[in-house]
Amino acid sequence: MKTRASVGGLVIMFVLLMVMTISSYVCASFPPLQPHRDNSLLRRNLLANSLGNTPPMGWNSWNHFSCGIDEKMIKETADALVSTGLAKLGYKYVNIDDCWAEIARDTKGNLVPKKSTFPSGIKALADYVHGKGLKLGIYSDAGYLTCSKTMPGSLGYEETDAKTFASWGIDYLKYDNCNNDGSKPTVRYPVMTRALMKAGRPIFFSLCEWGDLHPALWGAKVGNSWRTTNDIADTWESMVSRADMNEFYAEYARPGGWNDPDMLEVGNGGMNKSEYIVHFSIWAVSKAPLLIGCDVRNATKETMEIIGNKEVIAVNQVHSTKGLVLFFLFYQIWAGALSSYRVVLVLLNRGPSRNPITANWGDIGIPPNSVVEARDLWEHKTLKERFVGNLTAYVDSHACKMYVLKPIA
Repeated sequence: MKTRASVGGLVIMFVLLMVMTISSYVCASFPPLQPHRDNSLLRRNLLANSLGNTPPMGWNSWNHFSCGIDEKMIKETADALVSTGLAKLGYKYVNIDDCWAEIARDTKGNLVPKKSTFPSGIKALADYVHGKGLKLGIYSDAGYLTCSKTMPGSLGYEETDAKTFASWGIDYLKYDNCNNDGSKPTVRYPVMTRALMKAGRPIFFSLCEWGDLHPALWGAKVGNSWRTTNDIADTWESMVSRADMNEFYAEYARPGGWNDPDMLEVGNGGMNKSEYIVHFSIWAVSKAPLLIGCDVRNATKETMEIIGNKEVIAVNQVHSTKGLVLFFLFYQIWAGALSSYRVVLVLLNRGPSRNPITANWGDIGIPPNSVVEARDLWEHKTLKERFVGNLTAYVDSHACKMYVLKPIA
């Protein structure tokens, strides 16, 4: 996390600027990577924890609670994930973000859980969460202090902290990038990777580097996911801009390592229902981590219908090949290949008024003359009409339609 900012301007201009900026940077700073080659040999250099075969699903405290966390609400959140049925859908990680530790380490250099908010300690909390069939995540920083400046970072203490996390039973580490020594993330992050590999417990490693040094280009051998963007805010503009930035790196996402456009804001109140459906749909089709960011203890029926949509979750969790996004002035067409010749399709209207959007088969990887059956993932119904050559749908402003297309003839 760091200071939040929204990205404005036209999508086309943004994409062109990103292409020019990143292309020049990569040429100057990195040897060429092969996006489609098998990265297993690279992974063995540093990371071999066998985690992240699908994008992680769970909950994180930051978006809704910021520093206002304690062990009671973490336990209640774990309880809620189970009682609402979200855990059965795959939401397994209960992730504590910043502000959980005392400002000073103990005399042996170990991190100390904050006595006023986590009096029972993190190991006891991990035991409770594991008893629910869930996993516990925690937060640190590749700097001297975390982003809140209320607790120490792990810079210089990587092995100590990794061993501490393992001894507590931690399953997931979000590793931020604030208050560091000025060295590059490509130097600092692998130190924690090596420490985790020696800690004796598989821990999912989430690189929260904000996308500054384009971690999609190097993250596969360092972590299980990598932030491609600055922090998200609970607004339409922030959400769609992060979707755009994340999509630029789509070809680098694969089992074991995922692009991360930041956590979900669904249910926090800054967007309307249609906008939150867009948010969840795009994160799903992008194979982004699905980390709930609202208070699940008090989630509304509307919120539960969005984050609990089994058909959309299935798109996120089932392996598929890299998709494509067609950018137009006020709308986008997102598509990706699924198994059995099926294609997931999202028609997104970013404009100010209701408009028709057409997806042509030739543009989304379906043979042009195919007869196609369309399953509406938000209406939970298979459309009676059969489509040949294209599909057109009227889409409201700041809304989307999401289909799974299945050729039948």
